[in-house]
Amino acid sequence: MSKLSAYFKLFRGAAPVYNLLHQDTLQHNKEAFKKYKFNQFLFQNISSEKFAGKEAGDTPWLDTKEVPADLENKLNAENFTETEKKAVREWRDKGYIIFDRFFTGELADQVNKEIERLLADKESNINDFNKIMFANKQSELIKNITLDPKLHSILSFILGREVIPFQTINFITGSEQRTHSDSIHMTTYPLGYLIAIWVALEDIGPEQGPLSYYPGSHRLDYVLSKDYEKGSSALKIGDDKHYSAYENKIAEVAKASGIQKQVFSAKKGDILIWHANLLHGGEPISTPGTTRKSMVIHYFAKDVIKYHEISERPANL
Repeated sequence: MSKLSAYFKLFRGAAPVYNLLHQDTLQHNKEAFKKYKFNQFLFQNISSEKFAGKEAGDTPWLDTKEVPADLENKLNAENFTETEKKAVREWRDKGYIIFDRFFTGELADQVNKEIERLLADKESNINDFNKIMFANKQSELIKNITLDPKLHSILSFILGREVIPFQTINFITGSEQRTHSDSIHMTTYPLGYLIAIWVALEDIGPEQGPLSYYPGSHRLDYVLSKDYEKGSSALKIGDDKHYSAYENKIAEVAKASGIQKQVFSAKKGDILIWHANLLHGGEPISTPGTTRKSMVIHYFAKDVIKYHEISERPANL
């Protein structure tokens, strides 16, 4: 996306025109609009405020207050190891799962070489936020990782619905991103039907700006546009210039909750799966020049409304 088109879409009247020109990528929302009786055109902007007062009556089954009575029967029906079953049981309280060496070191090395190739061939680039976006669209290897059968079965089980990969983000160095919830960026109606994984593509220690997260924070209220000063007006949608207001709000919420931050010192091939509302970020890089090679994959549940809360854009799939 060019800077000009990104600026163009900040205007409320212009954004639907852009969406209309890309309507073929919005068809995934068609059946979900019908399912949830959401009456608007696919190309119109979406925000959580449009769902205010609307009761979905639907939440990820492991987000319910009580442990589902059929959880053990469903776990036993899956081809999960005892380690995987234990991790899924703990998901409700923790909001994350760590699997050691889920991917082999050899596969991690292959991904790193693939990223080097994409950058050298200018098929991908490192954007202004130090991210390499959508490598899964340029690389068959990375695309196949997003479709890994074991990973797909675990993620789909957790959400209680089939998942589909939305995007990959690759990092060469640590993001140093302040604490946030992914649901402000990639949002669903009903809430909670996003899930993500973070893959360590090398051994990562405290000096490299490792991933940090807040266990149990997924149970906190979602922070959405109504909860901070987004900078919206009748003419314009809020933009990244006001994103620090969101980050400040999240910092307040995290402090008030009393939930303690954890830092993930990972080995190559380790993965961390996190809930749509788990608070997480990137720690400061204490040793300049160090790398933190890693990859994030975001997945949406297949049959929900998918959009981006900050930009109010329907998701392009």
